[in-house]
Amino acid sequence: MPVLGRLGDSMKLVGLFKAAFMMGALGIAGAASADIVLSESNDPGIQIETRLTDLLSRERVALGRLNVARLQKLANLPETTRFEKAKPAKVVYTRAWLNTLPPAKGGASLSCLAEALYFEARGETVKGQFAVAEVILNRVDSGHYPNTVCGVIRQGTGKRYQCQFTYTCDGHDEKIHEPAAYAQVAKVARVMLDGAERGLTAGATHYHTKAVSPRWSRKFPRTATIGVHHFYRMPTKLSRR
Repeated sequence: MPVLGRLGDSMKLVGLFKAAFMMGALGIAGAASADIVLSESNDPGIQIETRLTDLLSRERVALGRLNVARLQKLANLPETTRFEKAKPAKVVYTRAWLNTLPPAKGGASLSCLAEALYFEARGETVKGQFAVAEVILNRVDSGHYPNTVCGVIRQGTGKRYQCQFTYTCDGHDEKIHEPAAYAQVAKVARVMLDGAERGLTAGATHYHTKAVSPRWSRKFPRTATIGVHHFYRMPTKLSRR
């Protein structure tokens, strides 16, 4: 409700209070006059009227000092500016924790990251899914890859087996057949895009499954092994180019 409206309602309440107070005061005066005879100088009705007049005068002065514009501004402040934002909960790498989160919602970045996690890591542990998400976001920040989530994931797409993420160029249709698995990785994507700490892979920008051994893996420092994936960080010499 606008402040001016609230002030108007307050004035109405004040008016009702005054009327009730006056009725009560007159009742007291009437009861008193039935028992004793009062002179005009100490008549309770006159004293009460004088006091009410004084109170009303003070009230007008106080209302006149109100800064209505400031009250309006304060009333319209969003909650986030009036109260400190709560810190995000620490990530727990379990399905039980993910199940406590609401369904993931977002735009293109969420869709691209959730899709990549679905095709690259849906069979992994929750920790493994978060680790793959870290790699993608580390690439976005590295300066050596596209600076968007979708750009990183789609880099090289269209050249068979020359893309960065195999599922985008292996010739198979990218269809979601397991909605429950997708809902889970979408939550992982949402948490990571919301700024969760990347503490699993020590800045890794590459990974591969344990079943293969690509040539680049001999030159890249391994930072972690989580589930079925080895994770690597780009060598310092390469990262400075």
